[in-house]
Amino acid sequence: MGVRGLQGFVGSSCPHICTVVNFKDLAEQHRSRHPGGTPTIVVDAMCCLRYWYTPDSWICGGQWREYFSALREFVKTFTAVGIKLIFFFDGMVEQNKRDEWVKRRLKNNREIARIFHYIKSNKEQPGRNMFFIPSGLAVFTRFALKTLGQETRCSLQEADYEVASYGLQNDCLGILGEDTDYLIYDTCPYFSISELCLDSLDTVMLCREKLCQSLGLGLSDLPLLACLLGNDVIPEGMFESFRYKCLSSYTSVRENFDKKGNIILAVADHIAKVRRLHQGEKKLEEILPLGTNKALFYKGVASYLLPGQRSPWFFQKPEGVITLDKPVVSMISGPESHWEVPMCTDPESKQEVPMCTDPESGRDVPVCTDPESGQDISLSSDPEFKQEVPMCMRSESKQKLPVGTNPEFNPEAPMFTNPEIKQEDTINTGPEMKQQVTMVSDPEILQVARAHHVQAESYLVYNILSSGEVECSNSLEDELDQALPSQAFVYRPVRQRVYSLLLGGGGGDTSACPTVKEWFVYSGNPLRHPDLVRPLQMNIPGGTPSLKLLWLSQEPGVQARRLDTLLACFDLSSSREELQAVGSPFEALCCLLIYLFVQVDTLCLEDLHAFIAQALCLQGKPTVQLVDLELDHVDPRAVQLGSLLVRGLTTLVLVNSACGFPWKTADFMPWNLFDGKLFHQKYLQSEKGCTVEVLVEQNRSRLTKFQALKSAVCRACVKENRPISSRRHWRPHHSGRWGRQESSSHRTSSGHSRSGQGQHWRDQGPGKRSGVCLTPALDIGCVFT
Repeated sequence: MGVRGLQGFVGSSCPHICTVVNFKDLAEQHRSRHPGGTPTIVVDAMCCLRYWYTPDSWICGGQWREYFSALREFVKTFTAVGIKLIFFFDGMVEQNKRDEWVKRRLKNNREIARIFHYIKSNKEQPGRNMFFIPSGLAVFTRFALKTLGQETRCSLQEADYEVASYGLQNDCLGILGEDTDYLIYDTCPYFSISELCLDSLDTVMLCREKLCQSLGLGLSDLPLLACLLGNDVIPEGMFESFRYKCLSSYTSVRENFDKKGNIILAVADHIAKVRRLHQGEKKLEEILPLGTNKALFYKGVASYLLPGQRSPWFFQKPEGVITLDKPVVSMISGPESHWEVPMCTDPESKQEVPMCTDPESGRDVPVCTDPESGQDISLSSDPEFKQEVPMCMRSESKQKLPVGTNPEFNPEAPMFTNPEIKQEDTINTGPEMKQQVTMVSDPEILQVARAHHVQAESYLVYNILSSGEVECSNSLEDELDQALPSQAFVYRPVRQRVYSLLLGGGGGDTSACPTVKEWFVYSGNPLRHPDLVRPLQMNIPGGTPSLKLLWLSQEPGVQARRLDTLLACFDLSSSREELQAVGSPFEALCCLLIYLFVQVDTLCLEDLHAFIAQALCLQGKPTVQLVDLELDHVDPRAVQLGSLLVRGLTTLVLVNSACGFPWKTADFMPWNLFDGKLFHQKYLQSEKGCTVEVLVEQNRSRLTKFQALKSAVCRACVKENRPISSRRHWRPHHSGRWGRQESSSHRTSSGHSRSGQGQHWRDQGPGKRSGVCLTPALDIGCVFT
């Protein structure tokens, strides 16, 4: 992450840049300078996940109770000294950083392969040096922090930009994270999460002013340095030859610095010389060897300029980038919101209009310009019009609708009517910075979805509605074990029905629905292109309701419609009676288990026993007892099952928010339903043939509940022509790996799943993305009839 080589340079070559500070002392100093103000730290949460996950066990699916306790202690420590925390999470992957995202995912695949090789060889968890964060950690951390009463936000663009912007504009105490990009942004002080001692609140502050002194540069030169060294936007190899030319002509090489350190010094020295000799006389591309990478390079430098900031290196308007040579005259920011957009003035209308780049012509174009034709789309001049009207692009039409100039969100409007969400928590999210084309044409729906996205109350819903592109990182899956499918395939039919719900415009007709781009990691996927996934038609009693009905209506009976829609997303409408008999808090878990066992034919009765037993036993166990739990050994199949279930819980977050929150979010948070080690223990016991009484730890109340949950799941599966049998009843040559003899052939011969639509996971299989469509982005849905 961040600027290539800069972290090592700071640590080894310029340690004076790092200063030990104490947050309690800094907070007191802040209060003395700002009487009545609250010292605030902006936390880049994605950088902190590894620091926060302190449980010893990480291989079994996550120690969620322990993790929740660690987060609670983290928050409590800062609150005790009067420091407010505000947490930012990545809400999307920007297109110019997609290559870097893919590179990291492929690297993670190799690390996961080594992890499973170690488990099979040693039957134990690898050491911390091979640590891999549990699946779903980022998603559920958002909800954990909100449960702890913390202000939590999900970004509309790259999170580090929003973190730096918020810190600068709100005079924050500093930024807590682990990303050298924060040394480049001209914002509030940057503190290291990896150096934080929670007991004393000591950490290290990395001073960008001292960095500039060491390099002989100004603060405004740092973005240029970052791009020449390489970062998440500019590939490291793009200017490799240039860096070595700088090094060869550098006359002050220091023997006590390593090669990378001297390269950084040489590049900085070159920048300083250029600034003295040529700045203000020549274009940047005449000074540096930008070549065909000019537009990308300018974009990289501009990505560090916060609202209101300018770069002295853009003294002339460069081709392929805009607004950098113009003053930033204003930012749209509501009293409860700090989401800003650089604005420029339309010389004709005098209105302030967000600007974007036309990469072909380099012309200044407002966000409402058609990027294909360059034709300006009209802006609403009606002062009463307060909603953003997105431009909707469908497969059958390229017609675009106008964009409102002053989007505001009305906090008095009902918000999905989620009983857990207070309407007064709604914030004005301001205009979206990058989005030009959205997948829906209803501005009210888009505003509601965006508000929930920014407040970290939903998952992927806004991404689907705004850009039609989603991603999911790596899971702990064994690429050599073909008996268990990747979670990407298992839950894809659910996502396809959600796409139909969100993009179909109501009525359930999927023929006009656009495809959704999925960047999901699974074995055999090189991630060169996204999978193009078609929505699946939903079968809902009474027809598919509109999003306005599900999200905004408070009419009697609408909650039942929401539940009907949720069950239809899992294609489990026939299971409603069994699930209602179960009731809260296990209704959501049973829904997920029914879906899993119907979808994955290699799951057996012993697996079901382990899933149910651990959920029941978890309810009565204190966290300290879970910490002390020890396993006889680690089983690779159980590792994958734990990850599969947790990914199912994240899918429930998506479906529940898309359907208007028919279930309480707490009912499928993992710290209430799942513990990795406890599940592993129950799995090993079940595999040994232990009785149900042993699995529920000789507790009569649990035994009664166990039988009720098992009965509900088994009855629902029988309705779907999927009886659940013991592994011991399978034929010997299956060895419990390849499922029932009939497999799924009767469900997949027509390309449909067991009860209607969607490929079964065996047909989607790793590497079998589709042999029918030879488009640049492979169309998974093209085999459907």
